[in-house]
Amino acid sequence: MDFFEQIYFSNTVKSYLVVAGIILFALLVKKYLSRYIIALFLRFAKRIWKTLDKNTFVDKVAQPLGWFVVIVVSVFSIDKLNFPEILDYEIYGHTSRDILSRIGPGIIIFVFTWLLLRLIDFIAGVLEEKANLTVDTRDNQLIIFFRDFLKVIVGICGVLLVIKACFHQPIGNVLTGLSIVGAALALAAKESLENLIASFIIFFDKPFFTGDTVKVNTVTGTVERIGLRSTRIRTADKTLVTVPNKQMVDSVVDNWSLRTERRTEIKLELSAKTTEATLKQITTGIKKILSAYSNRINNSEVFVKDIIRNTILISVEYFTEPIPLNEYFQLKNDINLQVKKLAEDNDAEFAGETSSLVIREDSKEG
Repeated sequence: MDFFEQIYFSNTVKSYLVVAGIILFALLVKKYLSRYIIALFLRFAKRIWKTLDKNTFVDKVAQPLGWFVVIVVSVFSIDKLNFPEILDYEIYGHTSRDILSRIGPGIIIFVFTWLLLRLIDFIAGVLEEKANLTVDTRDNQLIIFFRDFLKVIVGICGVLLVIKACFHQPIGNVLTGLSIVGAALALAAKESLENLIASFIIFFDKPFFTGDTVKVNTVTGTVERIGLRSTRIRTADKTLVTVPNKQMVDSVVDNWSLRTERRTEIKLELSAKTTEATLKQITTGIKKILSAYSNRINNSEVFVKDIIRNTILISVEYFTEPIPLNEYFQLKNDINLQVKKLAEDNDAEFAGETSSLVIREDSKEG
């Protein structure tokens, strides 16, 4: 008898060799076949995205695509073999033949789901690079939100398909059961569900965007990421604070990035003995100081606000454009020093036991 026609475990040697050869061939051409498929995809995709980066696409998609091809070929090849009768036994009411026939489709669905998730990451990355070219940050927020949302949907669909393929359960019955379980979980995970709904409210209401500087309750910083459950804020201390989305919706959020002007207030508390002439010289001098910065200061007010007991209060208020913080701090520093020097040149006597210059602002920058 020919060696290749000899039968081992219900299959001929020839059958084993053919299946092994097909799988080995798939492994050898995996890299080249996946790159060929990618090249075909890129030829079509570049019509939509002119700046598509081939290397990035290969890094993200080539590996799962290659393994998907190998696993599909392997599963279909092995399926052509006869199941060995010696290995056909029953486990908890299910035969080993039936169990093995369910594992193959489950692996295919798993790898295909992995491929889709990597593809979503790649498309989101391409759109994010394009969005970074614009000043508006709303596009970035939209891309990140839908990327996470689509990955959750694909993951859920993958699990349902595995249940259908591996356990032969009708998806309709599974969904019915999941709806009952989901209702119970929704009650148990009430806060998580509220945070998920709040993420949609943030997305559609748009009270803030990624990159905005906000203040919510006692947290002040720059929004780095808006997720499905929480918003991450980078504080001035460079710590990353995670705030639940429900709290971001229910609390008063002060969006400093949307301010039209920056307001600064200086209060000079002078002694009640200060003469009228000195007060006029100081107020006039402060007005001249502010007028020297007319290219940055939109409007200003300088006046004697109150006379309380032994204190005469001069109020200085000016508004600037929402310039960068470092420029704003430098401008405020220059004006404060000039106001202090003006008070000293006019021998102004400050209220209280010691000379003091009280400066109060409407807010503290994070």
